[in-house]
Amino acid sequence: MEKSDTDQDARLFAPMERTGRLFWIFAAVLLSIWLWGIYAWSTQLRRGLSVTGLNVPVYWGLYITNFVFFIGISHAGTLISAILRLAHAEWRRPITRAAEVITVLVLFFGLGCVLLDLGRPDRALNVLLHGNFTSPLLWDVASISTYLTGSTIYLYLPLIPDIAILRDRMPGRRWLYKPLALGWTGTPKQHRLLEKAIAVMAVIVIPIAISVHTVVSWVFAMTVQPMWHSTIFGPYFVVGAIFSGIAGILIAMAIIRKAYHLEAYLKPIHFNNLGLLLLVFALLWFYFTFAEFLTTYYGAEPTHMMIFRSKIEGAFSPYFWTMVVTCFVIPFTFLCNHRTRGTVWGCVVASVSVEVGMWLERFLIVVPSLSNPRLPLTAPPYSASWVEWSLLAGFLAMFILLYGVFTKFFPIVSIWEIREGREQSVKEVIKRVESYLPGIPEPIHE
Repeated sequence: MEKSDTDQDARLFAPMERTGRLFWIFAAVLLSIWLWGIYAWSTQLRRGLSVTGLNVPVYWGLYITNFVFFIGISHAGTLISAILRLAHAEWRRPITRAAEVITVLVLFFGLGCVLLDLGRPDRALNVLLHGNFTSPLLWDVASISTYLTGSTIYLYLPLIPDIAILRDRMPGRRWLYKPLALGWTGTPKQHRLLEKAIAVMAVIVIPIAISVHTVVSWVFAMTVQPMWHSTIFGPYFVVGAIFSGIAGILIAMAIIRKAYHLEAYLKPIHFNNLGLLLLVFALLWFYFTFAEFLTTYYGAEPTHMMIFRSKIEGAFSPYFWTMVVTCFVIPFTFLCNHRTRGTVWGCVVASVSVEVGMWLERFLIVVPSLSNPRLPLTAPPYSASWVEWSLLAGFLAMFILLYGVFTKFFPIVSIWEIREGREQSVKEVIKRVESYLPGIPEPIHE
């Protein structure tokens, strides 16, 4: 006898219906790290930016590095999910929700990094009250705000049917789920409207996502700072964002799969497909990096060559060559081999390596150019303080905690999409293949 959908998908409801002691211990550890970060921030608020390693001319350091890094990871969900939806990639169904949540949550921490860098958070109001529309900084605020709004809507729309399922299944939380379900009953008309709304948002968020990291790159490229003023920065930043975003999805999938025993939903084929995508972007990243450094080398402009040499053979060379190894050598080695690419652990090793490398890449963009001023100036080398590292740890801990809390209130794998896939996808894929294969007559529509 076949299992009903409810029995078949019981594993997807388990995280919301049962919370073990291990989760509370894990949450307590993360909350402790977050509280330590709060203490570090309070120290900065009381004593000012002097408690950081920032100086003149290195007025951007770890905070702006983390800002670019977090905004890059945000491309994980919305962009990848939207592209897979529009391409009708049926294997996307178990992974889209996990990816979309990353986007919405991590954007808040990217914005938080800017507030930390300001020293006084109230200065952020100056952007709204006295904004200069010729400044890329204001473009940044506008694009990220638009992206956050669009990504939140794009996350919420596919959640509505699942919220309605939880409303009917968990009466104890009806107070939460009923208003969020918006009266969803699952009628054909509601399904048509929902599918249309999701499709419209998928089209809208793709150019918004691309524009966001392009505008982030312009914060650097619109200056005349050596090795910042470059036309390649826009596409370079977008490729890097998607690269780190895919790696973020793979890490999140592996943790969710292990923690909630979702092996039947997040299969090796999903890791293999995303691993192939990660490999493609590893090659693109190498191409853009090679092009940038080759152009700088052949131009041989003295101010640019100072930065170039500091990265290749100078003070920042250990970071640079570690970046090359972690962003290209390790992921290329693991993902080119089908034996490791088709495994969860192989994709996770490659993804963790990519995240380390991409953080180093952002650091190498921000700090070396500022550490070599064109005017004669003696300044101590930049070294991040315990306050900066503590705030980074606090942000990462709170992001992981909020992600875990989300899984306790909403399905991290879309239940209604999984059910829809069982009922309709096989037939739809067969029809789609038959429609473009030669020699097969067109289906007769009654």
